[in-house]
Amino acid sequence: MRNIKITIEYDGTDYHGWQSQENAVSVQGVIEEALSKLTGENINIIGASRTDTGVHAYGQVANFFTESKIPAEKFFLAANCQLPSDISIVGSEEVSLDFHSRFCAKGKRYKYLIYNSRSPSALLRNRAYHVPVSLDFEKMRKAALYIPGKKDFSTFKATGSSVKSSVRTITGIELNKKENVIEMVITGDGFLYNMVRIIAGTLVDVGNGRINSDDLGSIIESLDRTKAGRTAPAHGLYLMEVFY
Repeated sequence: MRNIKITIEYDGTDYHGWQSQENAVSVQGVIEEALSKLTGENINIIGASRTDTGVHAYGQVANFFTESKIPAEKFFLAANCQLPSDISIVGSEEVSLDFHSRFCAKGKRYKYLIYNSRSPSALLRNRAYHVPVSLDFEKMRKAALYIPGKKDFSTFKATGSSVKSSVRTITGIELNKKENVIEMVITGDGFLYNMVRIIAGTLVDVGNGRINSDDLGSIIESLDRTKAGRTAPAHGLYLMEVFY
């Protein structure tokens, strides 16, 4: 038995998220079907992150067990012949049998894109959150300075989440702007459900004046979800990298 680690890029627009579902097409399900055809085995893959419907990825990681003799470094080339054009396995390697893509992960990096223009973008309609009102980018950057560190991020936790602890460590957050596109890149040891999207939505509310940039520290300390901004749409979110 061999354990193969794969790195995957995908456009999540036409999928009901990562996780396999009985009555919907998922990224995981499509990849499992392709690998099963390739190996002649019933392949089940383990993903590092269960991305939601519409979320994209440059660096999703998964692993699967197989008795196939296909060289590990050739798996991604062979599998891509079985995959649709909006999913690509960009690398494959053999790892130890105790490697688990989710439980062995030490951190993740996400990107969120905001398209700030009065008119929508035809090309970015499934790739960025369109915000038609003018945003104060410098106030957004100032507010983001309150986010890094080891903290209880209950303020940025989706309502109804059942996690035992809301403490996470955010090691970095950067905001950059090029023309009409604002890019937020955030790195941490882990993220609560919808946490990145809530942070993005909160920074948008800072940019449009609904939230004062100097209040974000106290809003985080309040542990009160209702004081943060809205949950930004899924289609602006990208899983960039998983760290091991």
